[in-house]
Amino acid sequence: MENQYPRTLEEFEQEFSTEENCRDYLFSIRWPHGFICPKCGNDKYWRVRTVLMECTKCHHQVSVVAGTIFQDTRKPLAMWFRAIWWVTAQKNGASALGLQKILGLGSYQTAWAWLHKLRTAMIRPGRDDLSGCVEVDETYIGGAKAGKKGRGSENKILVAVAVEMKDNRIGRIRLGIVDDASSSSLHGFVQDCVQKGSTIRTDGWSGYKGIESLGYVHEVIKIKGQDLAASELLPNVHLIISLLKRWILGTHQGSVSRKHYGYYLDEFTFRFNRRTSTSRGKLFYRLLENAVCIKPTTYGDLTERSEN
Repeated sequence: MENQYPRTLEEFEQEFSTEENCRDYLFSIRWPHGFICPKCGNDKYWRVRTVLMECTKCHHQVSVVAGTIFQDTRKPLAMWFRAIWWVTAQKNGASALGLQKILGLGSYQTAWAWLHKLRTAMIRPGRDDLSGCVEVDETYIGGAKAGKKGRGSENKILVAVAVEMKDNRIGRIRLGIVDDASSSSLHGFVQDCVQKGSTIRTDGWSGYKGIESLGYVHEVIKIKGQDLAASELLPNVHLIISLLKRWILGTHQGSVSRKHYGYYLDEFTFRFNRRTSTSRGKLFYRLLENAVCIKPTTYGDLTERSEN
């Protein structure tokens, strides 16, 4: 199944012109080695009314979209596929208004919900942690002026940023909203996304003190007698911070709800970590691959998601 994805819009339109083709493609992604009953693990089934598979052993019935972000959708899979192709084809990010127009959806709310559902699928369950040398810092986003470490603002969100360095080049990144710049928050962020044994490179902020006790090597970048800007001490993580702020302002004109900032951080991470992909079709495949692993999300779930 690997590498079997459309390379061009023409190939996409040919391959996914029917619901049957879309279902078959999802089947091959969800069960790449053949059907496995989600209830008993049996590998034999028969078709029921075209869209259902019934286990020959326990008789559990399941559809290819059950338990995925497509569950309970009233729209054709072909329309979802077009949405995913369009979203992954956008170099700088996607907007709900753009999705509404391209699909001809009657409701902006529907386009907004679809886009956020796809953003939830941009983070692969069980993804590998960053490793090696990792630069870490944090920044306020959303306010008119930059905030100071340890201080907050109701109009600002504190985002922790981790950047993996590979052969002196930026590798993968992780972003996360943190409550504050305390040791508890920053240590928790590092533990969530960086493999133990890695080198954590930070500035001299007190919130990172003691991180070596958690199984990391802590490298503090601080030159005595010189007043260097944060961007000079940690140039790679601050490049990502700059790109993130520019992306939010350019793609969403800065109008991102505080409550939903996490979704946009997920999208930025997905796009940045796949920036070297030579094929938009591969991004389409990766997002579909994640989508069948993500539990169904309702509109209520999306609107109630907290910053953390």
